Amino acid sequence: MKRILSISVVVLLVCAAAGCQTKAQTGAAIGAGGGAVAGQAIGGDTKSTLIGAGAGAVGGYIIGNEMDKQDAKQNP
Repeated sequence: MKRILSISVVVLLVCAAAGCQTKAQTGAAIGAGGGAVAGQAIGGDTKSTLIGAGAGAVGGYIIGNEMDKQDAKQNP
């Protein structure tokens, strides 16, 4: 079951990242996937997976948004 979930998350991330236009969007997608996998591995249940996905998405968005801001400063 964990293997199927992991493969599904990776496929979803690749599809989601392909359509992202900013680093914030890409960071949120990758963070959500990574957080979901980590939550499943640590907690082993749906609640942990969803918490991990949410925390990963927020963290990934924050990092990607900061990268977008730096790019905007360097390339006016």
